[in-house]
Amino acid sequence: MDRSLLRPSGLARVPDFLHLTRLDRPIGTWLLMWPTLWALWAAAEGIPGRDVLLIFVAGVYLMRAAGCVVNDYADRHVDGYVKRTRNRPLANGRIGEDEAKGLFLLLVAAAFVLVWFTNLFTVMLSLVGVFLAFIYPFMKRYTHFPQIFLGMAFSWAIPMAFGAVLGHIPVEGWLLFAANVVWTVAYDTQYAMVDRDDDLKVGIKSTAVLFGRADKLIIGQLQLATLGLLAWFGIRLALGGFFWLGLAAMAATFVRQQFLIRGRERERCFQAFLNNHWSGLLVFAGIALSLWPAAA
Repeated sequence: MDRSLLRPSGLARVPDFLHLTRLDRPIGTWLLMWPTLWALWAAAEGIPGRDVLLIFVAGVYLMRAAGCVVNDYADRHVDGYVKRTRNRPLANGRIGEDEAKGLFLLLVAAAFVLVWFTNLFTVMLSLVGVFLAFIYPFMKRYTHFPQIFLGMAFSWAIPMAFGAVLGHIPVEGWLLFAANVVWTVAYDTQYAMVDRDDDLKVGIKSTAVLFGRADKLIIGQLQLATLGLLAWFGIRLALGGFFWLGLAAMAATFVRQQFLIRGRERERCFQAFLNNHWSGLLVFAGIALSLWPAAA
C-alpha cells in the first residue's frame, strides 16, 4: 500500500510537522537554549545586545527543529519498532522522506541567514554546527557514544556565542563547552535508558546500552564533572554568590535525578531527563544575576 495515502491534507498536516520538528515538545529546545544563554551572558559580561540575543534565540529554535527532522529521517526505518517513537510522522508515513529533506534544508538555510548578521568568524563556526547536527543521528549505527556527538551539537552554540560577541573564543568559552558536553551525555543517557530494551532488540547503540548496570554510577560521575567544570568557569570569571547558589541548585536537581532513576523504570527515567530543564535554568539564573549591570 502506498503510505502517502495515509497523509492528511491542508491544515490537517500542521500537527504532523509540529511533531516532526518537536515544536510541540519544547524540552529539547530549552536544553539547547540554556547553555546558549549561559554563553551570551558570560561573553557580554552582563546583558547581551538585543540583536545578537534575538539571532541566537531564533537560531536555537531553527537548529533544534532541523536536528529533529534529520534525526527522524535517520531513524525512519527503526522508529516503528520502538514503543516511544512508533507514531512519529516519518515512521508511519504521514510525512514523506522528500518532504523531510526539503524541510531540513529550509530550516538550515534560515538559520544560516541569521548567522550572516553576526561576523565572518561566527559564520565559519556555524558550518561546524550544521555538520554536527547532521551526523549525530547516524552515529548510533556505528558507535555506543552517539551522546557525545549530541553533546557537541548541543554545545556548539557556546563557541558561536563567544565568537559573535567577542570575535574569539576565550578559555572560559571552551570550559563552558566542555561542561555542557558532559552534562548532555549525562541527561541523554537518562533519555536512552527509556528506550534501552527496544534499542537492544533493533540494534541501536547508546551509552545506556554500553554502561549497562553501571549507568547510574557513570551518570553521577558525569554530573560531578559538569559541576566541576562549571565551578572552574565561575572561578575564572570571578562570578559572585548568585552563581554559586545556582550551581548548588543544579547539584540538588542532580540528586533528584539520581533518586528518579534508581529503579530504572521508563517513566521515571524520562522524568529525570525532563528535570534537566531546571538544571540549566538555575545555572542561567546564577550567571545572569551575578553579571547583572550595577546601578549607575
